[in-house]
Amino acid sequence: MKMFSGWRRFAFGVLLILLLTRLYSAVRELSSSKMSEPHKQLNKKFDHLVLGPAAGQGLSNRLQCQGSKALNRTHSSNDRLVVGNTSYNKMDRSMAVLNIFINFIQVAMPQSEVIILTDPVSDLSVHRNRVSLYPIQGEYSRDKLMLQRIRSYITFLETRLHKLSQNSRDITHYIFTDSDMAVVDDLGQIFRDYPNFHMALTFRNNKGQPLNSGFIAVRGTSDGILRAKLFLQEVLKIYVSKYINASRMLGDQLALAWVVKSKPHFDASRFAKTIAFSDDIGGTSILFLPCAIYNWTPPEGAGQFHGMPLNVKVVHFKGSRKRLMLESWNFYSATPEIADMLCLILGSGRTKYDF
Repeated sequence: MKMFSGWRRFAFGVLLILLLTRLYSAVRELSSSKMSEPHKQLNKKFDHLVLGPAAGQGLSNRLQCQGSKALNRTHSSNDRLVVGNTSYNKMDRSMAVLNIFINFIQVAMPQSEVIILTDPVSDLSVHRNRVSLYPIQGEYSRDKLMLQRIRSYITFLETRLHKLSQNSRDITHYIFTDSDMAVVDDLGQIFRDYPNFHMALTFRNNKGQPLNSGFIAVRGTSDGILRAKLFLQEVLKIYVSKYINASRMLGDQLALAWVVKSKPHFDASRFAKTIAFSDDIGGTSILFLPCAIYNWTPPEGAGQFHGMPLNVKVVHFKGSRKRLMLESWNFYSATPEIADMLCLILGSGRTKYDF
């Protein structure tokens, strides 16, 4: 099948970056331990997906489904594409998630590159076109994992800033993401439609944690990279001084919210609406993008009660939803229709796909 080639018209590339650490080893060990348990223990959890009612039925701007068949089309810019099936076993689910993360990117954005920010001692075997490893020294214990992620982003931006100073015409935009995400549409649109921001964050209607750190976009100009780096340095400072007890998880999101909301007269009520907006936070122009489109989570997550927007671009398989990510890729490989795959995701219940 022919793939949409509009991405080639743009001079820049978008790199999707994740922090891959020993957390994957922990997941792999957990999977291994479950394999060694008695058979009756394994039967306590479902080994297949069970579809339920899809949220958002009857709403004109939401995906409409009949089982796993889409009744209307999403706004994806990609034509149908036949892709190969991916096989995996329970022992290697963590690496399967990483490879499927890459698969989705290479379907939706074939001209992008993937850079994996990782612990130098991690033994990763990822041999894929347009995929590379970027080791960064740091503290990768589980208690320091989220702190290290922010530090790694800052270190990476510093190296990109230095590289840009040597070649000011080599403009590349960056998107930092978690690895448990499926990119289902071209994210280059962010930089085309919103030409003036330095960095972008995703928000949701959550009073305590309105900002999700799983998706951070940075404009690849020298000013964009510098301002994003300074903003993240401020987030890191607040993280260490105010939320160090939450360093294992959530501390980064609490620190993000504190830095943003500390701006005088910042209107936090805008987080209750799924409309993108911009604001200047300490000299950094921040574009706030709704999670409903750029960081949508399957049932039991943000946006589920109103269904899935037709223009969703990123699906975030948080926590135990990672099995659903694997199932979704296999389903897409066989269909291959993005809208039908999204119906599979929308109709799946959390307890049906726990690891």
